[in-house]
Amino acid sequence: MIYLLGGSGYVGQAYQALLTRKGIPFRNLRRADVDYANPAVLRAALLRDKPEFLINAAGYTGKPNVDACELHKTECLFGNGVFPGLVAQACTDAGVPWGHVSSGCIYTGSRPDGTGFSETDTPNFTFRTNNCSFYSGTKALGEEVLAGTPNVFTWRLRIPFNEVENPRNYLTKLMRYQTLLAAENSISQLEEFVAATFACWEKRVPFGTYNVTNPGHVTTHEVVDLILKSGVCPKHYVFFKDESDFMHTAAKTPRSNCVMTSAKLASVGIVMTEVHEAVARDLARWKKAAA
Repeated sequence: MIYLLGGSGYVGQAYQALLTRKGIPFRNLRRADVDYANPAVLRAALLRDKPEFLINAAGYTGKPNVDACELHKTECLFGNGVFPGLVAQACTDAGVPWGHVSSGCIYTGSRPDGTGFSETDTPNFTFRTNNCSFYSGTKALGEEVLAGTPNVFTWRLRIPFNEVENPRNYLTKLMRYQTLLAAENSISQLEEFVAATFACWEKRVPFGTYNVTNPGHVTTHEVVDLILKSGVCPKHYVFFKDESDFMHTAAKTPRSNCVMTSAKLASVGIVMTEVHEAVARDLARWKKAAA
């Protein structure tokens, strides 16, 4: 049996769908039933049920975007910076291996040579570099808390998307925002992300940190061109003049725009679809949200 924390969220629901499809028994822990934010309670549950593996998809992202984290700093700090350490304590005590959904938003830009950041690169969009959003700062703290913890995967997600209209879907956001920021990013197809991360456990690859992004990177203009080519949302897309214009008129906090490499993931035999191909594929099978 698999334990799942945060199963009601955007990523957590994708894990539920994956495990159900695979016919793998799992327990979606709800805090209303088990206060898993209390390490003693979580430890007792782990010792009682003896799950084979635990997936932590819980965290604080802010709705509708990371600007909300600036208004709810206590919840954000606990959910992203403190909670992973509590899970680590309970899992270590109970001898249960686990995986933690982290974020690639702890980086900005790319390496000096233009290549993507790897798992060994020091995060550069954090409280320590004093240039980040509160969300990114807390996600970086969460990774620091887990440094040296045995038997844990740290999976870095970046800007999830898929073929289903949803306020959390990157493609939906581009279609709905009045004005867009031109940027270059690595992004993660949602179902491929959950499949790749769970494959880390199924294949028993070495524990550690993995960038789980679709190979390559895209610009906002490239994605908009793919949206227009698909015919899904044929409108006139407007862009901010530059990032300072975006910050002055539309944002409360800086955004992470970065390029990452998922070569480490591929090196253990887990390969995701090239990013442009993945975006085009999902737009070709686009589904409107259920009424």
